[in-house]
Amino acid sequence: MDALDREILAQLQADGRLTVTDLAARIGLSLSACHRRVRELERDGAIVGYRAVLSPEAVGLGFEAVVFATIGRTDLETIEAFEEAVVAIPEIVAAERLFGDPDYMLRVLTPDLAAYQRLYDGTLGRLPGVQRLTSTLVMKRLKAEGAVPVAAYLSA
Repeated sequence: MDALDREILAQLQADGRLTVTDLAARIGLSLSACHRRVRELERDGAIVGYRAVLSPEAVGLGFEAVVFATIGRTDLETIEAFEEAVVAIPEIVAAERLFGDPDYMLRVLTPDLAAYQRLYDGTLGRLPGVQRLTSTLVMKRLKAEGAVPVAAYLSA
């Protein structure tokens, strides 16, 4: 990946609705060369998709919690079952497996505290292998999902 590929990625992260024509003009490439590079970045997995970024509050999901999960058994079968279950829960919008304790961090969006309590009691507490769940409520989001910092490494 060279500096032009990184610039393409930076531009598309900033505005995923850019046409290939506009993108080519911004980075100084011909239309065909730009189109070829974008397709290669998609094929190679650097670009994994395109989507609209939504405001949770604007769509009625203004209650956010971060849930830390500790797994009681760490055998492969339990871990796989837990991870598959987590991925299937739409209210969990981000999930990371961590080193140390706790084992997982889950970001959860619901309409309100009552909906979160129902999810916690009825679904999260019943996830495979869960030993302990700890929740904290998000008071204020300072930075939403950030862009991958490819622009910081344009000279690399």
